[in-house]
Amino acid sequence: MALAVLVGAGAGAGSIVFRWCITAFTRFFSGHADYAAAPGSGHPQLPWLGPCFVLVAPVLGGLLYGPLVQRFAKEARGHGVPEVMLAVAQRGGRISPKVAVVKTLASALTIGSGGSVGREGPIVQIGAALGSTLGRVTRAGEGRMKLLVACGAAAGISATFNAPLAGVFFAMELILGTFSAEAFGAAVLASVTASVIGRAAFGDVAFLDLPDFHVEHLAQYGLFALLGVVAAVVGVGFARFLYLVEDACGWLWRGPEWLRPAAGGLVLGVLLLALPEMYGVGYPVLEKATEGQYAAGFLLLLLAGKMLATSLTIGIGGSGGVFAPSLFIGAMLGTAYGTGVHTLLPTTAGAAGAYALVGMGAVFAGAARAPITAVVMLFELTGEYSIILPMMLAIVLSTAVSHLLSADTVYTLKLRRRGIDLKGPAHGALIGGQRVADVMEHLPSPLPAATDLTAAANLLSLSGHGGLPVVDEGGAYLGVVTAQAVAEALAEEPGAVPGRVGSLAEPPPSVTTDQALSQAVHSLVSAPSAGLPVLDPANGEPVGWLSPRGALRVVHPSPAPHGGVRRTGADRSSSPADAVPCRPPAAPTAPRPPG
Repeated sequence: MALAVLVGAGAGAGSIVFRWCITAFTRFFSGHADYAAAPGSGHPQLPWLGPCFVLVAPVLGGLLYGPLVQRFAKEARGHGVPEVMLAVAQRGGRISPKVAVVKTLASALTIGSGGSVGREGPIVQIGAALGSTLGRVTRAGEGRMKLLVACGAAAGISATFNAPLAGVFFAMELILGTFSAEAFGAAVLASVTASVIGRAAFGDVAFLDLPDFHVEHLAQYGLFALLGVVAAVVGVGFARFLYLVEDACGWLWRGPEWLRPAAGGLVLGVLLLALPEMYGVGYPVLEKATEGQYAAGFLLLLLAGKMLATSLTIGIGGSGGVFAPSLFIGAMLGTAYGTGVHTLLPTTAGAAGAYALVGMGAVFAGAARAPITAVVMLFELTGEYSIILPMMLAIVLSTAVSHLLSADTVYTLKLRRRGIDLKGPAHGALIGGQRVADVMEHLPSPLPAATDLTAAANLLSLSGHGGLPVVDEGGAYLGVVTAQAVAEALAEEPGAVPGRVGSLAEPPPSVTTDQALSQAVHSLVSAPSAGLPVLDPANGEPVGWLSPRGALRVVHPSPAPHGGVRRTGADRSSSPADAVPCRPPAAPTAPRPPG
């Protein structure tokens, strides 16, 4: 708890410094606090250049942050969240402390000089680096190190966007990928601490000033549902286009990497001259769109321009997030969609701004596949409960359609393109690349469902396993009964719980013979027993047993009595068809103790 509060305080202070740097660099390069609020105007200190100063600003910014990133922290390039996800999934939460400093300067220079990216990715990486550094100083274990990294990410989102709930769920849903009471409590402490610090500095206001909208007709729910489907296509398309442009930039550039942002800044400057609304994060333009100040055709132009400007900024080596651009794209899509349906159905469609809010959450959910974060974030922005129902509908549909269209999100696709699978084994890991069939052991003798609890307790205490499979009278597999479940049942009053193991059997996480060991290990860690039955993918029947000892045996195979190598159950049964099927014993007799 104390460490979580410290991480929250550090991330809150870091967000203040980061936002101050963005404002300072934006004033230096453009002469405005936010150039997107006055697009097309000239630099007050360089009036003779007029709006053409945007041709020079990205080049100068690239000359500053290009060598900085290349020399001190290459992982600070890009949008940052994938690097944090990788650190938690495969590197024990270890992030270099210098990333926080380099990311702060590089992202502030990128945004201040016209880069069309967001600030959520940088602050997530900054907060995560602070959490990792604190964990390293206090010599925290790997589990606590990962938790502190998640706390830093939650605190960064909370302080930057004044959205403490969204910060917590962002850390749970995207960084840790799991929910637990301990992780939730720690993330809440960090998020609240950072939010208090952020509100003291920036005030208790949302980072977007949006008007109130309401659902005025039940038929609008159908229109919102269709918007969710369209938003999923746009979100997935944005992720694909982002890396397509990045590939094109890499293929075209043949010079030194430190010079790439400056050279690419020339192209970005031309785009900013043609469409100055793309300068920086672009929140003022987003607010104007939700208020209905743009025509539908111009909204679609802004949508396409933001996709191109963000992709180009990332492709030339800029540093910044993709969360804010996805909100921008969703607002443009939603407002254009709302304008169109209002023209077709003027008495039913309602205000176009309501579709803008729903589109923001739906496009982000389609791109990042984080529906809980999307719902909570938009709710904290609006404070309107009436818009939550259509928002939830559209976001869930967008997430589902996104699953059908792509196996990766805008974050995981970056890692997969580098040959990294977050659910697979880490590069060079000794454990993970093998199949489960290669390490599984013989299946323990199953318990009949009619076995009474006292007999089951005896068998479990002598079996060497934390659980045993359970079968019915016909030998059909029912699930696993764990020693913990039996002990809890025996601790209850007589008659309070059924006295047979069949009532306590539950299906554990599914592990099959053809599954990679790296994926099975995640199921093994979350299993309530010290082992899991391995199922035949053809019929779902248990054919082996996976335990932590079996997984470790691939590192140092134990020698057999005759000088060979002791083979695992999979070696003795080369295929699931040859393995011994799950059959109940004639009677629940206790096995002979070892030795």
